[in-house]
Amino acid sequence: MQTFKLFQILTHFDKLEQNRIRKFISSPYFNKDKVVLTLFELMAEEINDPTNKVWTKEKIWDALAPELPYDDARLRKYQSDLLKLVEQYLIQQEFENDSFTAQAYLLRSIKKKKLKKLHNSAAKTVKELPNKISYRDGNYFLGQFILESSYEQLISNLEETKAEKTNLEEISKLLDYFYIGEKLKLICTVLSKQKFAKLEYNIDLVENIINLAEKEIFQKTPFITIYLQIYRMSSDPKNIEHYYKYKTLLTKHSNLFNEDEERELFSAGQNYCITQINLGNNDFLKEYFLLYQDIIERQLLLKDNKLESQEFRNIITVAFRLKEYEWVEKFMIKHSKFLSEDVRENVVSFSFAQLYMYQKKYDKVIQLLQKIEYADHIYNLNSKTILLITYYEIGEYEPLSNLLESMRAYINRNREIPESRKENYKNLIRFSKKLIGLTPNNKRAISSLKIEVESTKNTPSRDWLLEKITELE
Repeated sequence: MQTFKLFQILTHFDKLEQNRIRKFISSPYFNKDKVVLTLFELMAEEINDPTNKVWTKEKIWDALAPELPYDDARLRKYQSDLLKLVEQYLIQQEFENDSFTAQAYLLRSIKKKKLKKLHNSAAKTVKELPNKISYRDGNYFLGQFILESSYEQLISNLEETKAEKTNLEEISKLLDYFYIGEKLKLICTVLSKQKFAKLEYNIDLVENIINLAEKEIFQKTPFITIYLQIYRMSSDPKNIEHYYKYKTLLTKHSNLFNEDEERELFSAGQNYCITQINLGNNDFLKEYFLLYQDIIERQLLLKDNKLESQEFRNIITVAFRLKEYEWVEKFMIKHSKFLSEDVRENVVSFSFAQLYMYQKKYDKVIQLLQKIEYADHIYNLNSKTILLITYYEIGEYEPLSNLLESMRAYINRNREIPESRKENYKNLIRFSKKLIGLTPNNKRAISSLKIEVESTKNTPSRDWLLEKITELE
């Protein structure tokens, strides 16, 4: 049963939502076939309390219709019907969560059935509903446009309103806000994609949209002004004032967007920071870190109560570079529990080893890493590099020599390591061996090694090597 498409789909629903689906399927308005409900119960039971039972199609049929001979076509029809009901349930959930669309359909129905006694309550809802919606994103303006349009259609045929000025100006403004904002958003998405992949897009009216967005009438709409600033950051990255204006707007108005879009807005700023860092503007490393702090404070870091390991690593790497050791330790303690169980131990142990190394708590580094052999070659090599630095810093040259030899053997025998990475780590081993053999009075050897390290790019811990060589000069 677990291999069935329908079963796999149902595993995405927790018990609370399973109960909602159950009520939906149980309603005779949506479903009149009790066998379909039985099939749902059978699968829900297996999801909530898995067994080792082999659920062949025949056994499923026996649980659904034991009095009838097996009918493969009918079984497939039951599964298809259940899948359609699940899809209808999902549509219904989205519909119920979209107040604008639901109310617009009510207005259309009132017009269609000529329910004049509902006109006044409908007019009241049209006025009050927008104030009950907290977000001011594209969906807000589209939803309000649909609602106002439906209301205008409702009252347009009434004799008492034919000579009155209706809400057509408001409808036009709402359409402008939606179109200009969403078009800006799309343009920004295209610019972002083109930075990370060689993709060609032909987007019309870009200049027209920018000119419209810059008009005073739209400058009071955060949905438009924020995306306008993101466009400016992307199209004119050298002017850092675009970033600071974006950040001011985002800090003030990010709560006007749902969580997913809010994350995207912060991501745009982070991508700009990365661009500036790559251009050599190291001040933006701090800005990158501050944006992460805002993301954490606004509770945007977790998705479905989970934290991606790469995101976790990015945050602590930036914090380490800024020497925010106290902050990063608190962050790791608080957020490590949200990492997936299959990577948590590796990520956390390695991260704390890094922290202890930066804090010069070398005894803790050795205690943590000496007995660990990571299965992932990236973690393995990185952890050995931390141990390498630690042994050198405390003057333990014999275990350091042994470690360098074990690193060499590990690199040579591991076929998963790309050749370019093998070459980089072989350079680290070679330079480290030379570093151990240097003496302060051998100026020629020191200078020669320094030149060699400086000219060899992509060497792991290259800055540390140069620092140690400089100390001997």
